Amino acid sequence: MVKKKAAETDASAEEKIKEAARKVFMMKGYAATRTRDIAEEAGLNLALLNYYFRSKEKLFEIVMMEKVEKLFGIIAPVINDESTTLEQKIEQVAINYMDMLSINPDLPLFVMSEIRNNPDRFVSKIQAGKLIQESYLVKQLKEKRPDVNPLHFIVSLLGMILFPFIARPVLQAAANISSKGFQAMMEERKAYIPRWVKAILKAR
Repeated sequence: MVKKKAAETDASAEEKIKEAARKVFMMKGYAATRTRDIAEEAGLNLALLNYYFRSKEKLFEIVMMEKVEKLFGIIAPVINDESTTLEQKIEQVAINYMDMLSINPDLPLFVMSEIRNNPDRFVSKIQAGKLIQESYLVKQLKEKRPDVNPLHFIVSLLGMILFPFIARPVLQAAANISSKGFQAMMEERKAYIPRWVKAILKAR
């Protein structure tokens, strides 16, 4: 009974620290965050944080890989589904990504910024290139358009999805769009993106 309570306490403390770290890292980024900031956000003392996670770097790596998985993991089941057509994959990628990013609008900028600042630490672990290049989606692309490098297609597709969220502050300010208006615009893009991409595939 005592061991069970101790384990529950450990799990609770660890989750409090990770939740606080997610919030502080997303707000400040790795470089500007101090372990003391995370401990204060979690409502725990600094010694306890160090006991569970040893260093800011270790904690950041855990949080960062969670965010990377959220950003890139959503694509894997879709692009490797052998039962769907290329057109269906395009539609599913657009809808799934737009839905996820509407809930996590700051995620792309955070992940891309931190990967750019620490490429050696994360690029090899993500293996996004291998995931995409060996996917069934790429096989279908090569069959449909053997004259086009699939990478151009994938960059264009992901760019249309991710860029509005990365540039959201600029877009809202430049076009005087409210948060509600931006959300409505993203809902429209879920229908537009598959149409645009299909047009790209037909273009010669």
